[in-house]
Amino acid sequence: MFKRFKLDVRLIKEIDKTLLISLILLILYGILNVYLCTKAQYGLFFVKSQVIWFALSMLALYIFMAVDYTTIFNYVPIFYWGSVILLLLAMVPGIGVVVNGARGWIRVGGFGFQPAEIAKLGIILMIAKRLDEMEGKINEVKNFFILVFYAAVPVLIIVRQPDMGMSMVCFFIVLGIFYTMGLDIRIIGGGLMSLVLAIIIVWNSGFIQLYQKERFTGFLNPEVDSANTYQLKQSLIGIGSGGILGSRPSFSIDGSSSYSAQNVPEPQTDFIFAAIADQYGFLGAIVLLTLYGFLIYKMISIARTSKDIFGSVICVGIVSYFLFAIFQNIGMTIGLMPITGITLPLISCGGSSLLTTVISVGLVINVGMRRKKIFF
Repeated sequence: MFKRFKLDVRLIKEIDKTLLISLILLILYGILNVYLCTKAQYGLFFVKSQVIWFALSMLALYIFMAVDYTTIFNYVPIFYWGSVILLLLAMVPGIGVVVNGARGWIRVGGFGFQPAEIAKLGIILMIAKRLDEMEGKINEVKNFFILVFYAAVPVLIIVRQPDMGMSMVCFFIVLGIFYTMGLDIRIIGGGLMSLVLAIIIVWNSGFIQLYQKERFTGFLNPEVDSANTYQLKQSLIGIGSGGILGSRPSFSIDGSSSYSAQNVPEPQTDFIFAAIADQYGFLGAIVLLTLYGFLIYKMISIARTSKDIFGSVICVGIVSYFLFAIFQNIGMTIGLMPITGITLPLISCGGSSLLTTVISVGLVINVGMRRKKIFF
């Protein structure tokens, strides 16, 4: 049984070392900043949790690198429909719990996870599988609607929770895949118009509460004195406090914390970029973006050289996720994007997000390891 998960030396040589190192450095950078912005109030509580999830993620990374991704191809429907079932269970009172206004979490004992994180990966895998079976013929009407169906099923459930942030993530993942695979630009334009229409319908449907709407639109007028713009205002002050080299009070002898750690609500999750820019300044933000740059560049390179459509689409979907999540998360901390619950990949505190993101990158590394035929 364990031989199945043993990596041959010749496969190990094919691992993209830059991609792997960038992945691990980003996680460690995130753990450090989670500690720095929570230690004064919570001690080691959050960092212990993140370290445990990091260990689990490294185990999952190894497994998803060891098993040939073409073997996973046959099990994609089980993974996809399993994630849909979990999404539905999260909607059931008594099983699902409400977090930040959305019933999208399942808690078992002291363990909690967000099924939408799993569904996000399920969408990528299912669309990749179907496109491979279709030989990439995305512009055939039947094929297009089949792909839309598989994208829409989990997204509609996520919208109903309601979790607009994750809905946006899933939409832009699918958009990135469709665009890269050569979908007619007119169809993409129609899809964007449909998105606008869907947002208007959901916005006025009663699914979204007033405070959620104000939180979403607060970036348009941050000067308004409102509880929903408070977090953004504090984030901007914290980022400004960092300057070029950062304030770095967390490293001082008296154990004081940065402005963001003390004043930005939940700086370890959605607004961790503010804590990083405060602590390390512009330089720290550049280091973060450089690591992301290496990660994304390498994933794009693997997507281009994949031996099949299945592997290529997996890479494209995951790259699309990173690009949108990074842009959205950092954008909302500086007032350029609406405030949503989208976390900063590999950096923000959150177990299910870290685990699924590491698995996603592990799949990309897997695709890159098996670009060449290796004779055993």
